[in-house]
Amino acid sequence: MQIIILGDGGHSRVIQEMIFADRNYEIAAILDDKYEQGFQQKEIIYAPTSFLVKLLRPNMKVVVAIGDNKARKKIVQHLKLLPKHYLSVIHPTAVISSSAAIGCGTVIMPNAVINANAEVGMHCIVNTGAIVEHDNTIGDYTHVSPNATLTGNVSAGEGVHVGSSATVIPGKHLGSWSIIGAGSTVIEHIPAYSKAVGCPTQIIDRIVMK
Repeated sequence: MQIIILGDGGHSRVIQEMIFADRNYEIAAILDDKYEQGFQQKEIIYAPTSFLVKLLRPNMKVVVAIGDNKARKKIVQHLKLLPKHYLSVIHPTAVISSSAAIGCGTVIMPNAVINANAEVGMHCIVNTGAIVEHDNTIGDYTHVSPNATLTGNVSAGEGVHVGSSATVIPGKHLGSWSIIGAGSTVIEHIPAYSKAVGCPTQIIDRIVMK
């Protein structure tokens, strides 16, 4: 199956390596607006994102390989593609329970763990070594950073960013578009549009969406 990747930054390059390693897929195009003049290299087309309309075929899948949650949502909303057009990319070393649910377009990085009855939304990132424990519910466009741990029965709204090595204790809720600082320990519910850091976390700022 041929894949079109949107974005060519650092996060995208990790995804590219994951796809290159899977013999079931081949990358047809990498689209990024930094490629103002389209070109072809080793059978891969490099071109602006506007080329997607020209290149996309019914048998192709799309991955929005953008690390920033807001930017990723903006691109998905602009494309207006059906969920079936998006590929979920899962590294072979990831451990995913048979009872877990993974949304379309979500990327599961090496050594990540998704345990029993967890639900991960669309276009999420569960990064290297991150743990999403049993009965978690993770909203669309959320990013669980490397080595972060969401213990049992945690819920996260849309667009949450959980920083590297952060821990959320059982049963807590992370409001939509909240940010949890790297290394933090969450022991209370976090309101939407809040930035929280520390052990235990304290809210230090409100986030204004643009």
